[in-house]
Amino acid sequence: MKIYIRFLTVIFFKSLLYVLGIMFSLVFILNYLGELDYFQKIEIETYFTLFLSLLNSPAMIFDMAPFIILITSQIFFVKLFNNNELATFKYSGLKNSEIIKILMLLSFLTGIFTTTIFYYFSSNFKNLYLELKSPFSNDGKYLAVVTQNGLWIRDRVGEKTLVINSSKIDEKYLIGNFITEFDGNYNVIKNIKSDKIDVSKKNWLILDAKVYEKNNYSSFKTFSLNTNFDLKRINSLYSNLSSLNLLGLLELRNNYKKLNYSIIDVDLQILKLLTLPVFLVLMCLFSSILMLRIKHLSNTTLQITFGLFFSVIIYYLNNFFNVLGSTEKINVQLAIFIPLIVLSFINFLMLNKINEK
Repeated sequence: MKIYIRFLTVIFFKSLLYVLGIMFSLVFILNYLGELDYFQKIEIETYFTLFLSLLNSPAMIFDMAPFIILITSQIFFVKLFNNNELATFKYSGLKNSEIIKILMLLSFLTGIFTTTIFYYFSSNFKNLYLELKSPFSNDGKYLAVVTQNGLWIRDRVGEKTLVINSSKIDEKYLIGNFITEFDGNYNVIKNIKSDKIDVSKKNWLILDAKVYEKNNYSSFKTFSLNTNFDLKRINSLYSNLSSLNLLGLLELRNNYKKLNYSIIDVDLQILKLLTLPVFLVLMCLFSSILMLRIKHLSNTTLQITFGLFFSVIIYYLNNFFNVLGSTEKINVQLAIFIPLIVLSFINFLMLNKINEK
């Protein structure tokens, strides 16, 4: 490896660790304050809130990865500007474009590491965080998951517990259902079998129900069942996809397809993961060009402020198209790639005469 490449690599990763340290500290403190507020009426040990805050922080850091790279690139150039090393490289024949290429490669490798190693651990930590916090939630006694065997719901209504299994979802109906009702000691009260249940409201309407109670069997054209789930709640089963790693997301996608359940949000999460290295490269390129164009500003704080300002714009642009994709206003691929294309176009326009800066 050439000396200047090693030198630039060290500065980049030192800048990255510096930004990560600051961001992680801020995220951890905000998480801790949030957990203190959540548990203010619940008596628990202090270490538990600290542990929850620690578990939840990596997932938030992952979501901030593009903006961490942007700020890292800014810090990288600030160091070069302050030591006048950029001019030294220029006099030695090293063009600005060559420095940017090195940064883009380092950003891409960082993206690969983030989507594989870092995301694997952050998703597992997030999953553990949700498991530990769930018993303290108002919804802790309710559970809804999708497996290869269909949709499973555990619901607590008064002193009774319902376990529901359905093979698929068709608009507002659950198809192929079997319901077991237990008492407080988990003794079976009755079983209900039905091919179709209207779940548009929390008071389910079971059509052509067959009820098995002890040794008796009864048929009902319609049968009412009070639950804590309606279609809206069922449709938000796995709203927190950051608790699943890539293999978990792919498995969930297959299970959703078998159930005839919407895979839009899962596809969005998978595509965001797969395109993250490209996003990081584009953010690095944007930040590098921006810093070279505003290097005449001697105030470092002002230079960083410019980056943060554009970070906010890029964040809202990206979030806007994600919302359009999740609500099916546009297809998932467009929701992910339009922000990347727009950012690429902006970078292309700004690259003009970059070696003269």
